[in-house]
Amino acid sequence: MGILKKLNIDYIPHYTYEDYRQWEGRWELIDGVAYAMSPQPHFMHQRVSNKIAAQLENLMKNCDKCAALLPVDWKISEDTVVQPDNLVVCGEDEGAYLTKPPKIIFEILSSSTAFKDRNIKYKIYESEGVKYYVIVDIDAKVAEVFELINGSYQKLKDAQDVALTFDINECKIEFDFSIIWP
Repeated sequence: MGILKKLNIDYIPHYTYEDYRQWEGRWELIDGVAYAMSPQPHFMHQRVSNKIAAQLENLMKNCDKCAALLPVDWKISEDTVVQPDNLVVCGEDEGAYLTKPPKIIFEILSSSTAFKDRNIKYKIYESEGVKYYVIVDIDAKVAEVFELINGSYQKLKDAQDVALTFDINECKIEFDFSIIWP
């Protein structure tokens, strides 16, 4: 039993964006709770992320209203900042961080992030209006694709060797999942 529990003290620090800005390394902040983004993603994670990024970049070249990005701060509130692995944003958003929901988010699972990606971030992305959420499981070589329909995520497909069309209003892109696996 930890010392705080032994003393019947339920203290968990509540951090804000101002605190977050001072931290070194990669972090996410969810409801004031700090989550370390370390260790750095492993080799396979980076390979898959690079393949997703390259394909998104290529698909977005004909869409002048949207852009593919690698991890960037999305400041949802003063105490919540996340960094999706790969994302597509539409419209203008300038400054040090995103202020509006991306249209598509890809999160690549690792043993240290799987619970957060499947549960906490799932609910955040759903409540914030991210149209498509893709959870990529490298070990199983499957991507769970969810679409926001009437405020709730509905699973579209467990994608492995298929192409799916993402309709993000401004653009339609056909993403080929078969080419992201190492």
